[in-house]
Amino acid sequence: MPTGVTTLKAANPSELRKVLLDGKPDVEQFRSRGPFEVVMQEDRELRLSDTERIEVDWYLAASAEKTPLVILLHGQDNTKDDHSYQCLHLATWGVHCMAVQLPGKGPWVDNGKVLARIAALIRSRPEAVDSRIDVSRIILAGHSFGGAAVAVALAEGAPAAGAVLLDPASLGKALPSYLKRIDKPVVLLGADARYSPVRDPSEYFFNIPRGIAEISITDAHHDDAEFRLERADDPDSTATEELQITFVSALTAAALSLAWTGNLDYAWRSFANGIASGRFSNAARK
Repeated sequence: MPTGVTTLKAANPSELRKVLLDGKPDVEQFRSRGPFEVVMQEDRELRLSDTERIEVDWYLAASAEKTPLVILLHGQDNTKDDHSYQCLHLATWGVHCMAVQLPGKGPWVDNGKVLARIAALIRSRPEAVDSRIDVSRIILAGHSFGGAAVAVALAEGAPAAGAVLLDPASLGKALPSYLKRIDKPVVLLGADARYSPVRDPSEYFFNIPRGIAEISITDAHHDDAEFRLERADDPDSTATEELQITFVSALTAAALSLAWTGNLDYAWRSFANGIASGRFSNAARK
């Protein structure tokens, strides 16, 4: 498990934001943990209605000021635990994170609609979770079919500032109609196309009308877009810690770009050296 901590110093997330936005964007700086402590609250209950309960894990940046929130959804046959390190990592960089547990078999369109309702609940009543959430800067993120569910949530009007898709899967013929309705900025972080058969490589980029940036992480497999705090004993997993760290650093750059600036520019500039060196491939933006 990586333990390095950034050498950047900041008294609060606002100060860190100024330091980073005034400097040269570089995804490499996000490979280490950020400067903030994190409060973890696992297996909490989020009440969507009198009869509907959602199990979530909270990773709250230890800061008194309001900060953005990333809501992260797992993929098929996975759980919120598979993204525990990613959420922890984001919170060390001053962004609260919530890992959501929804049915691991889908249906994923329904999961996307539930995700939109979760975002709407937090937007309208942040005190139900934590009063330090900046509800104007909610970012949705999802892996595999969870990424497809995020796309559905955006199309359904989820009150989010943008989204990060972690090697998202395809929903077949149902997906393009949702993608064409997305009007928020999206960053797509793909695995290497040679090793990730879960989607049509052009489906998301072609169908989202505008405001999408895409890169693939060279040599990464689909499982590298997950990252547990405690490594699961899974002999079939193709994930390697080095590439998982690359994914989480790119996720951090993307989430901060969307939350802090409302656009793709900071993330895109931070990917430049990786694109030039070949560590990132399939780079495209519109």
